[in-house]
Amino acid sequence: MSRIGRLPIPVPAGVTVTIADDNTVTVKGPKGELSQKVNKDIKVEQVGSEVLVSRPSDSKPHRSMHGLYRSLINNMVVGVTQGFEKKLHIEGVGWRIAEWNKNQLTVSVGYSHPVIVDAPEGIEFDVDKSNVNFSVKGIDKQLVGAIAADIRAIRKPEPYHGKGIRYEGEYVRHKEGKAGKK
Repeated sequence: MSRIGRLPIPVPAGVTVTIADDNTVTVKGPKGELSQKVNKDIKVEQVGSEVLVSRPSDSKPHRSMHGLYRSLINNMVVGVTQGFEKKLHIEGVGWRIAEWNKNQLTVSVGYSHPVIVDAPEGIEFDVDKSNVNFSVKGIDKQLVGAIAADIRAIRKPEPYHGKGIRYEGEYVRHKEGKAGKK
């Protein structure tokens, strides 16, 4: 049995989980509402203040979906209660980021023009006063990670000088430059 899939998902106070007939799980909490369609073979049920996910057989597709849907539902519960955040950092002389109305970023990272990033619904940007550290916040873990990856892709960290946009705590291995003639 899946070690992740068999764990019950605790539902904190203030969060409601509804399971529709078409196997759509909807989670409502203080930060918002999320829903996820679950495969018809996977059984999702709420017992007291816990949500249990079970599978009908030990076939490979059922085993793989078991842990997946348990993790997705758990991420929804965590998202509507605490939310998710990805922190990023800009490394480079004169490079900066500016924020407009918590839903738009202006990224200046060495191109001839600033790159403007619009936040989709449910995503919020937070830029600190130094204009080099910023974060992407939201209740949907997949969307937060995708937006953070899109922003990082504007200027990935390069290995020779280490300049670029990187995740907080990300290590960039530096390469040695071109060797001179002897």
